[in-house]
Amino acid sequence: MKILVPVDGSPYSEKALEAALDFVKARGAEVHVISVVPDIAGMEDHEISPARRERHVGQMENRARQAVESAVELFRKQGATAPATAATLVAPVSVPDTILDFAEEKGADLIILGTRGTSGSVRYRMGSVATQVVK
Repeated sequence: MKILVPVDGSPYSEKALEAALDFVKARGAEVHVISVVPDIAGMEDHEISPARRERHVGQMENRARQAVESAVELFRKQGATAPATAATLVAPVSVPDTILDFAEEKGADLIILGTRGTSGSVRYRMGSVATQVVK
């Protein structure tokens, strides 16, 4: 069994990792951990300087890298096999599409995503990565 766990460093993605660990312990599942950074390269038309944009992207990449490193550390502390993939990706189109493309590439049988449980009206207006992946 191959499992993909996209992480963002939130307590919700940590819960998703714990669920994946259960699969590793019970079934010897292969786990792939990724963190996806949205691509904001197309923001040249907006009032944001290139330096500020670069700084912002750097901060997002650092958070994503830390989330992946924390996931690997959690597996190590639990004595589980390290994730087969532990990577930070930049979303060329959208974060949900990048997650789905990666899952397809790796032949994932299951995607475990954390969600913060927003209400229906907020989810309708804003959407969420988890909701978009499920759709």
